[in-house]
Amino acid sequence: MRYVLSFHPSVRMFGSHDPSAVIFRDGELVYGVEEERLTREKHAVNTFPEQAIRACLDHCDIGLRDVDKILLPWEPELYRQSLVSTFKEAISGPESARTKFYQTGQAAKQTLVSSLFSVEWIENRLEDLGSEVPPVETLSHHRCHAASALHPAPFDDGLVLSIDGRGEYDSTVVWEARNARLERVKTYEYPNSLGTFFGVVTKFLGYYPNNGEGKVMGLAPYGERNRRIESTLRGVIDTGVEYDVTELTTGGFESGVERLEALFGRSRNKTRGEFDQWEKDLAFTAQYLLEETVTEIAETYLREFGTSNVGLAGGVALNCKMNRRVMELDAVDGIFIQPVANDAGTAIGAGMLESGPRRTSEMTDVYWGPSFSTETIEERLETNKLDYERPDDLERAVAERLADGDLVGWFQNRLEMGPRALGNRSILADPRTEASRDRVNKFVKHREEWRPFAPSMLEEAADEYLENAEPSSFMIKTFSTRPEARDDITAVLHPSDQTTRPQTVREDQNPRYYRLISEFEDVTGVPVVLNTSFNDHGEPVVTKPNEAIKDFFGMGLDTLVLQDLIVEKR
Repeated sequence: MRYVLSFHPSVRMFGSHDPSAVIFRDGELVYGVEEERLTREKHAVNTFPEQAIRACLDHCDIGLRDVDKILLPWEPELYRQSLVSTFKEAISGPESARTKFYQTGQAAKQTLVSSLFSVEWIENRLEDLGSEVPPVETLSHHRCHAASALHPAPFDDGLVLSIDGRGEYDSTVVWEARNARLERVKTYEYPNSLGTFFGVVTKFLGYYPNNGEGKVMGLAPYGERNRRIESTLRGVIDTGVEYDVTELTTGGFESGVERLEALFGRSRNKTRGEFDQWEKDLAFTAQYLLEETVTEIAETYLREFGTSNVGLAGGVALNCKMNRRVMELDAVDGIFIQPVANDAGTAIGAGMLESGPRRTSEMTDVYWGPSFSTETIEERLETNKLDYERPDDLERAVAERLADGDLVGWFQNRLEMGPRALGNRSILADPRTEASRDRVNKFVKHREEWRPFAPSMLEEAADEYLENAEPSSFMIKTFSTRPEARDDITAVLHPSDQTTRPQTVREDQNPRYYRLISEFEDVTGVPVVLNTSFNDHGEPVVTKPNEAIKDFFGMGLDTLVLQDLIVEKR
């Protein structure tokens, strides 16, 4: 057997995040996990993925010496191209002259170390895992993003967009795919970054960049078109196919926020999660300008390439409302969005580049992480003297509890990779009432009451609830909903625009989850459940049974399902 280990190391000194590791056996991805799921530190910023690498090796029951090749989804030599922009960013920051001098020196050090010594540094870290380090190959960050959106797609020809904060020197790349091969056609170099632009607005609104962008996307529909905000932003940035956002992004997030404060004559939001109408309008405008830019890029290059297929990857591709705008373009017939679109997904793309397009299967699920047997969980419960039951028909028993209003922690089989819970590490609830949504926000997730939830629905029922329905296995597309069906799924609609971000479920993708939703339909007539990730506010999705048990007793959940076992609060 031939093993290829691929990992995103997150070793850059400024803000690198979401390290991960995956392992391919004879060209097939057999295991993958993000480091945050094992360290329990959200996004695992600037962390070497030692635990994720060990987990990959343990799953295959091999040592590092048995790996044939190691792939790193970044190209150190390309950092040299970013030296000028790195200096410019440091010099343009809001700090004092002394601080700027220090930052400039650190920026030079970062770039030179990254380009000259990073592979050697990686090899030294790997020696802690085994005395024999396999050959290490480096690949460009954005090519790995692009491969992750093309190789598992149901098409070989098309347009691929990789859009994130920053790769080595690049932030957005337009790729032409022909016969499953990628050619770089246009590069938008850092700091001309859509990811950084949206991150600046995110920080201005009181959230952390590289973490809170999804909240700003969710806030946007509560806003409306504000001509003054829009004209002010358009005065300093250009949108569209020749976009330029560098006046806001040069100097980094803090510099951009200070620029916005000066432009608008008002301070950043200091009350996180609470917004006045102006701030909602700012979120709306940032989302609108992002969508305008990406759709114009897509339309331009679809026409130039003579294709109707689009692949999307990079952290910005987690913006499901933007994805909807691309999906609904008249020029688009086929679309694939990499579900692990953030930097963790570059490890997947690197492995797919090595395997080649002909050996990469169409992606139907992302259940690649650890699993735990019922017997192991039973021992844990007995050790902790926790009562449990093992019903003959688990799915029916849980469906009835959901229908009665229980909030359920659902822990099953292999952990999902990516930011969405897809029925293996989920919190589930009845989708039919606003009260259900509000209870999950307030008592379970401990988050802002205005934030929406997403549904899991049987794929064959999607037409009943969604306009222009199509399979959406990864909760990464947004759809308008049918007015006549909204009363059945009130808890999973965005309260402002009545859209939803569904996971459609087939039996072959997740048999037990499919049966649960089917049983819920049998009880209620509704083939949909509310599904959100099994984690408390600010922590990664639970990985192990003991983490699920801890959260169960620390959150307002009524029922915990661990494989075949049910635990209830007294």
